[in-house]
Amino acid sequence: MGKAAGVALLFALVGVAAAQSAETLFPRPAALEPAIGFWTRVYTEIETDSGFLHDSVNLDVVYETLEFPSNPSPRERRRVTSRAVEKYSDILKSLARGDRSGLNTDEARVLALWPEGTANTELREAAERIRFQLGQADRFKAGLVRSGRWRPYIESVLAERGVPRELAALPHVESSFDPTAYSKVGAAGLWQFTRSTGLRYMQIDHIIDERRDPFLATHAAAQLLGDNYAVIQSWPLAITAYNHGLAGMRRAVIQQKTDDIGVIVHNYRSRTFGFASRNFYAAFLAAVDVDADPERYFGPLDIEPPEDLVVISTPDYVDVATVARALHVSSAELQRLNPALMETVWAGDKFIPRGFELRLRRSAGADAAALLAAIPAAERFAAQRPDLQHRVRSGETLSGIAQTYRVSVAALMRSNGLDSRGFIRAGQMLNLPNAAGAAPAAVAVADTRAPNPAVVAPGGEYVVRNGDSIDRIARRLSVEQETLLAANDIANRNRIYAGQVLRVPGVEDASIESTDAADLPALARAVADTLVAPVAASFAPEAGESPAISDEVEEAVVVDLENAEIDLDSNVLSSTQATLAADPSDYTVAADDTIEVQAMETLGHYADWLEIRTQRLRDLNGMPFERAVVYGQRIRLDFSRVDRAQFEQRRVAYQEQLQEAFFLAHQIADIKDHVIRTGESVWVLAQRTYDVPVWLLRQYNPDLDLDRVAPGTVVKFPELRPISADVAEVSAVPEVG
Repeated sequence: MGKAAGVALLFALVGVAAAQSAETLFPRPAALEPAIGFWTRVYTEIETDSGFLHDSVNLDVVYETLEFPSNPSPRERRRVTSRAVEKYSDILKSLARGDRSGLNTDEARVLALWPEGTANTELREAAERIRFQLGQADRFKAGLVRSGRWRPYIESVLAERGVPRELAALPHVESSFDPTAYSKVGAAGLWQFTRSTGLRYMQIDHIIDERRDPFLATHAAAQLLGDNYAVIQSWPLAITAYNHGLAGMRRAVIQQKTDDIGVIVHNYRSRTFGFASRNFYAAFLAAVDVDADPERYFGPLDIEPPEDLVVISTPDYVDVATVARALHVSSAELQRLNPALMETVWAGDKFIPRGFELRLRRSAGADAAALLAAIPAAERFAAQRPDLQHRVRSGETLSGIAQTYRVSVAALMRSNGLDSRGFIRAGQMLNLPNAAGAAPAAVAVADTRAPNPAVVAPGGEYVVRNGDSIDRIARRLSVEQETLLAANDIANRNRIYAGQVLRVPGVEDASIESTDAADLPALARAVADTLVAPVAASFAPEAGESPAISDEVEEAVVVDLENAEIDLDSNVLSSTQATLAADPSDYTVAADDTIEVQAMETLGHYADWLEIRTQRLRDLNGMPFERAVVYGQRIRLDFSRVDRAQFEQRRVAYQEQLQEAFFLAHQIADIKDHVIRTGESVWVLAQRTYDVPVWLLRQYNPDLDLDRVAPGTVVKFPELRPISADVAEVSAVPEVG
């Protein structure tokens, strides 16, 4: 055999091995092939001026391709779609009555779409599950062209994290490789992270939002996908968990007693496992297929090359205009290359933070470090421009607050990440733009050194606030410091954080009233209420008017009959990432009205979310007064006053707030596999070696009984890194008003 032939054979064998490896990592069950084919058609055959009217369960049943007139209004498109849905619903109901004689052309065509012998009951059910799917071919093609800017970097990061390279195609499903993409539920960027999930791995605040930077967000996506796989040990399930949440996929595996994605997609039923979640893995496989051979579907494409960039760390806090002038680049160019910096920076309300890694064209960045160092000392600063905050009072409006502080409504909205549909609520803290300067003469700036009011929620728990210390909390609540430390297994009295829940011995089911009336409601109810923000007077209709609903909102409700999670104007499945996607804890209510106790939860919390007395839960579960609930225990609940969905919403809101508070100060840098040795204690390792809170340790080891860990067991310890000083400064700000 010649040398050339030998090399060719070697490459052929490598290709076969790679294909086998991909097939092993990403199985394609026969049951999923119709869905894969459907999404391939969506991605390659129809554009955003048309769409499929189809059955939401059997995706190979497509009734019609709807074509819309040029530039239709959302209302017009909704009318066209609604008429078509009504037409095919009537046809299916007629066929379900069993009369197959004298069918007209449309009836015969619809019947032929279904396998011979399809039962009348199936056709009757199909009449209620007609769904519209907007085409994506133009968006997918544009995403293929854009993807070249970041594809080599993405693949290198995935390889570094041990994540299969095929997952570089996931942004096609999430955002069509559009880093400016935002969903209506707050997911942002190329990888469409929600805030609560993104905070585990990225800085997200009103100065920096790393979700918007394709390079920074790629590291977070690789971590999240890798973490999902570490817990669930299946790439199809890890990918689906990216959308549906890790808890949901663990629940599916337990219920179905298998990790076979085909079985789970076909058989698993859950109120939250809707169309998007069921189809996420199939859509991913379709995207991988198209991404691997784009010319087959779109012909020759001019893929954009990666830009030749350098990264320069800013040595000081500095105004963006100063940096642009020093580097001889426009602010617009800086903004294009550094999208993580928020509008507060570009508007001059905040400095570019010290240590921020600026991306620049190599040609502009050759002498960037020297040019930044040459900025006059008077234009470099040792600290960020300070924040001022205003607590919203009942009846206040954005326009009124803006007028009080002599700033524009636009600047106030920009400082708080509000859009035209943004709501404010009584008790909410608003960041004031730097242009507000000092507080108005009639309003004094609060002394941030003063102790916060003490609030103990039902169950005897205190939520740590900015500026708190163990000494201050103990004095305010009249308990001994050592008692407080021991009750909460705190080894280092200096390691507490805003949002942390501390158990206060001796105040079971009691409350210490706050000096601030806004703080009187129990913690859990207050947290839950933040998810149902009342419309501010700024946006409320005049007396006698009906509240306006935008065309976009109406369309999501009316057109998508079964799956409101899919939005006609968004990318296919990108806006439904679970609120706590990386948290494997189960916060749902089982069919028998029981729940599994999770970290930082008490009977007092459950009673408050259910709007009943704690004693009712004790009686229902045969628990004496002295006994507390234990992590992992199952307890029965009483839903006589609150339904299951509302309870779950309040519970998740509570967990979300606590976890967000923690991740505003910490990020997960990596996961360390620690093999337990004889004599080692998991709890000692968590506190002294890894400095990890118990609730987070449990999340990364959901199937281990951490109270009974034998030598040789592998325990996953999250390795934490503190957030930059900027965030710490932002979290302790003067309050005005």
